[in-house]
Amino acid sequence: MQVKIVDPNDSEQPNGEVGEVCLAGPMLIRGNWNRPEATAETIRNGWLHTGDLGYLDDEGFLYVVDRIKDMVLRGGENVYCSEVEAAIFEHDGIHEVAVFGLPHERLGEEVVAAVHPTAGTTLDLDELAAFLAERIAPFKIPSKWFIREEPLPRGATGKILKREIRDRVLDGTF
Repeated sequence: MQVKIVDPNDSEQPNGEVGEVCLAGPMLIRGNWNRPEATAETIRNGWLHTGDLGYLDDEGFLYVVDRIKDMVLRGGENVYCSEVEAAIFEHDGIHEVAVFGLPHERLGEEVVAAVHPTAGTTLDLDELAAFLAERIAPFKIPSKWFIREEPLPRGATGKILKREIRDRVLDGTF
């Protein structure tokens, strides 16, 4: 199997640069059944575009950092939600977290987080921001927080439903 990393224009990226993970090889799908438009979007020039963001190191090892759909573009900076979630999750007061983007007039998108605190914990957002400032860049720290006493919604597989949370935040029902 072949692996390459490409930018949004399908130009191959050098090692260490984050882009979309693309795969080629005889074991991959040849297309989407009866969906030529989806096939054309997913398979271009013989390469399967996975929708994953990652990079190759100098030894050819692949590191996946996020899903393209989960990346927040904040004022021209790429923010990988999984990176922010990992930093937030290091805090003892956090039981569950979901990071996502919301529309922002000036920045395009802003980084926000929905959290379910550890039982018996009262979160201090100033302390949490200081905690994160030691771990991630300032532009990656969520500008809005949604704290819930009940668990975050999950699907049948146990995965936190970020899209549902985002939609409910936008319509004011979260």
